[in-house]
Amino acid sequence: MTEGALDAERKDAMNLKQDRYGRYALVREMMDAIGLMRRYDPAQSAEVSAAIKKAGRLMLTGEGSSRIFPAKNAVTKALTLGLDLSIATDGCRQCANYDLSRFAVFCASNSGKTKEAVLLARKLAEGGHRRLFALCANDGTPLEAVCTKTFLLTCGWEQAVAATKSVIEQALFYQSILWNLRGGSAQTPWPADAAEKMEQALTMPIDPAIIAAAVQAPTLYFAGYNDGVAEELTLKANEITRKKSDYLEGTYAVHGIEEVMEPSDVVFVIDPIKEEIEKFSQVLEKGVGLAVIAVSTDETPFPTLRVPDAGEMNPFVFLCAGWNLLIEIGLALGINLDQPARARKVGNEFKG
Repeated sequence: MTEGALDAERKDAMNLKQDRYGRYALVREMMDAIGLMRRYDPAQSAEVSAAIKKAGRLMLTGEGSSRIFPAKNAVTKALTLGLDLSIATDGCRQCANYDLSRFAVFCASNSGKTKEAVLLARKLAEGGHRRLFALCANDGTPLEAVCTKTFLLTCGWEQAVAATKSVIEQALFYQSILWNLRGGSAQTPWPADAAEKMEQALTMPIDPAIIAAAVQAPTLYFAGYNDGVAEELTLKANEITRKKSDYLEGTYAVHGIEEVMEPSDVVFVIDPIKEEIEKFSQVLEKGVGLAVIAVSTDETPFPTLRVPDAGEMNPFVFLCAGWNLLIEIGLALGINLDQPARARKVGNEFKG
């Protein structure tokens, strides 16, 4: 099917004019992410990019959604592009054990109050670290107080517990750093129609049979590259659908875990590795007997959520398709999408 045919067959699904969707802050904030993409100014990271280039080393840290997709997407892109930059990511507690004296360090925390991030930043600042930066959605925070410079997200504070639009803006900020390191104005940071393709993925109709299978599944698995997409969707599956979920990096899904999978489970494969499709089919579909569903720019042998190709911005498109999927599953389960029973907006708040 051509991309034009794909567009022609689309019908509105997620739509804020429908109370079924519009009543939830989570859905509204997902849709806000499209506008963020359209108006994002990559030049805002030009100055800090110069400091990072001078350091030659960059550590991106934070907790949960503030790190998973934004940081891992940046690491993957930097390695793919072959940039002359050593870039890594780990959680704040683990980073506290590292010698980061020669690194530029970004601590991401929407609230600016995440305990692990604040304590790491304090330790680094007390040790004389000067290339210490924060990425937050609030100002006047404990994290800002100890960092050399804080960059404020334009998306504002989210009302839903599950972070969405902030994840996109954080990832765009980190990706804009890579763009500036590549020459900035000498090239465009991403395709001009990237936002439109994200919107298509977020609003495309999903086969009810796929939703029904996921609703009945004891566990939802998300497999794919270690670029943060499948892992972030795993976290969002917990928060949005209240189902057990697991992230299976690369081909982990066919390297032992099949022993404990059940035929009623579902595996969502994000951007399937073509050379591994047959293996997934043999081990999971035929071996375990479960449903394998792909999220891809191409048709696959599996039931496929086909999204438009946005080139290097495909991870953002895949993430939006996954959000779409999880919203439909959550609604089918009759869940209040904005208020998980246990999950908190600030996972571990700094007090002091």
